Amino acid sequence: MKTRLFVIASSLIATLLAMPAIAQSTPAPAAPENSISAAPAGPGMMGQGARQNRARPARDCQQSPNPGACNAQREARSKAMEACKDSVGPQRRTCMQEQRANFDCSKSANPQQCEAHKAATKACQGQSGPAARQCMQEKMPPVDCSKSPNPQRCEQHQKAREVCKDKLGPDHKSCLREQFKPK
Repeated sequence: MKTRLFVIASSLIATLLAMPAIAQSTPAPAAPENSISAAPAGPGMMGQGARQNRARPARDCQQSPNPGACNAQREARSKAMEACKDSVGPQRRTCMQEQRANFDCSKSANPQQCEAHKAATKACQGQSGPAARQCMQEKMPPVDCSKSPNPQRCEQHQKAREVCKDKLGPDHKSCLREQFKPK
């Protein structure tokens, strides 16, 4: 009886001691073919490539509300990626912004808003951060709330933008929160 109890207790202890080693020896999940980095980037692993963007699957334009606009955006993005494939870092960002400015607004969901956005982007070129954001808000025309699915909510957003337009960063966020608080 003592021998049997000793064998059971020994095997239980050996199993408990081996469990952490078994848990660590599981193979890493296979990286997708279009993955940027071959280094494993599982939970808690902040190795090389852990925070890099992963390619997302292509959006199905047939299920979008405006398939023509979706396809036009996809084509414009692929042209921009092709044009900027040799640049890296800030140069790539600048190149992509320039390529996006060449987008054909006639194929967009809202051509007037697209043209206004292109004009505002051109006017605010060279600025970055909060100054660029504020410049874009000033240059963009107000949204026509009569065409909105929820005109009351649209008007509330317009009012909040108008009240908080001169604030930046955390002050801007707190101002917006105050505007949207239930009264």
